Amino acid sequence: MTRRCDVLVVGGGHAGCEAALAAARMGHGTVLATLRIGDIARMPCNPAIGGLAKGQIVREIDALGGEMARCIDLTGIQFRMLNRGKGPAVWSPRAQADKAAYHERMLAVLQAQAGLDIVEGEVVGLEIGADGVEGVVMEGGGRIAARRVVLALGTFPNGVMHIGERRIPGGREGERPSIGLTDQLAGLGLERRRLKTGTPPRIARDTVDYGRCREQPGDEPPSPFSFETGRLDVDQVSCWITWTNERTHRLIRENLDRAPLFSGQITGVGPRYCPSIEDKVVRFGDRDRHLLFLEPEGRDVDEIYVNGLATSLPVDVQEGMIQTIPGLEQARIVRYGYAIEYDVLSSRQLRPTLESRLIPGLFLAGQINGTSGYEEAAAQGIVAGINACLGLRNERPFVPGRHEAYIGVLIDDLVTKEIVEPYRMFTSRAEYRLLLRQDNADERLYRYGVRFGLVDAERWRDAARRRRRVLCALRRIAAETVPAAVANALGGNETGRVSALQLLQRPGVGLEAIEGQLPGGTLGLDDRGRFALGVRVAYDGYIRRQRRTAEKMLSMETTRIPDDFSYDIDALSREGREKLDRFRPATLGAASRIDGVRSADLSILMVFLDRRRRGKGTP
Repeated sequence: MTRRCDVLVVGGGHAGCEAALAAARMGHGTVLATLRIGDIARMPCNPAIGGLAKGQIVREIDALGGEMARCIDLTGIQFRMLNRGKGPAVWSPRAQADKAAYHERMLAVLQAQAGLDIVEGEVVGLEIGADGVEGVVMEGGGRIAARRVVLALGTFPNGVMHIGERRIPGGREGERPSIGLTDQLAGLGLERRRLKTGTPPRIARDTVDYGRCREQPGDEPPSPFSFETGRLDVDQVSCWITWTNERTHRLIRENLDRAPLFSGQITGVGPRYCPSIEDKVVRFGDRDRHLLFLEPEGRDVDEIYVNGLATSLPVDVQEGMIQTIPGLEQARIVRYGYAIEYDVLSSRQLRPTLESRLIPGLFLAGQINGTSGYEEAAAQGIVAGINACLGLRNERPFVPGRHEAYIGVLIDDLVTKEIVEPYRMFTSRAEYRLLLRQDNADERLYRYGVRFGLVDAERWRDAARRRRRVLCALRRIAAETVPAAVANALGGNETGRVSALQLLQRPGVGLEAIEGQLPGGTLGLDDRGRFALGVRVAYDGYIRRQRRTAEKMLSMETTRIPDDFSYDIDALSREGREKLDRFRPATLGAASRIDGVRSADLSILMVFLDRRRRGKGTP
């Protein structure tokens, strides 16, 4: 039996959910194929959404019309804004999730979405024709014909779990792996490698001695993720903090010969920035303790996720290790930690749209591209879903720039860098992070969401009105002065009138201190507007500088390199020629970020691109 659709999404994780919803909401008949409907939007790792840089990505997904932010707002049990002690460029929202409720909410949204069907079963092969992908073959012989296919396979491709000496085939605990699909893709010329990730043990909630741990409550009031959400009304659940100690570390060191990571049993490369506890003990031997977060997996769930204790050590070592940790001496493990190895495909073989350069019509999203994290996966999913539909319409693709979104940074890094370990987003990866704050994602990206039919135009107009009010308020403040008495009361020794803008730029001086001194009274801004104004007042010079830099780079970003461009140019350095030919960058800007491509190579490339444009018969 054959069924037909415009867009087929394979995989029901966070990438697959966003890809399927975007495609269906853009008006194209969509099928989501998943191994088990009961595992859609599951959280196999930490039960949380957001975090450093990741929270910005979730806000951006929301501004594009995605679902992740709305879902966590409805199912979160604790909300915190991280990095409040630092500048606003790195403020990042994070929420603990009730992971069962999150799954149920996302599944309900998918099932209610018009134009979207969910099919339970395993995709065992792709059908490839002369013009690209044509559909997939299901286990049992069924077929789904599709004009575009998005693969969002997570950690399932040839997945193997490790607990001590045990090897268990699986995509995650309790689920079988996907076998053979990446073998077929490798046979078609897609490069693959093995990566590794891991999870910590889960412990019974009522066996923790919380008196020996430090409480970590949520923010009051909590900050929502979605720009559509008003005030959050949630009874927040605390997390707790504890630490490992020398007893823990000694036990780990004594059993390193039984650790798959060190015995040679695991060959896949793990995440450098989120290592297992045994890796931490070896790499950071001078540390006498490591921070652990005890995170509830739901409001009424018995399990506590021990964040920071990812491990694949044998079960007896895991039990002994837990008992050395303050507050966990009597804790009972309900699920053991494990590592998982899985296949990923080389993201450098993708176009910036996330379409394969080798197989037209095939898009890849999520961990199959070598990334780590629900948020990074969801971001790729919505971009892949959008571009699959734009390709069907022969419309210009969606490729957000590095100056526009963390999503743009993520995808540009994937297609211009060699991914040798699970890629995780950090604020430090974004060179324009003052422009890419968590509070202004709507101003940056709503116009795209409206263009794709995923965001109501009124939301965009509201954001534009707020931005105009903030700029108007900034001009008012810059044009006004306040009496010296007011300024001196706020610190200083002034005579005459003082610039209101300079006064606001003093540390500790808030908007409310001078608002009443301005002609015309209050500035008429809501809380979001007042926050945005505060950022502009404090960082206006830096913001202007970053914007000028971004504008200068834009000429390189818009200088396209034809797909058939030949890099067989003697004037290019040998390494530059090799790297350019391997990565096939879409623009001169992307070429500039490839390791090994020199400034001289870029200058030569510009000359030859100009010659080609003028029709002089060059490459």
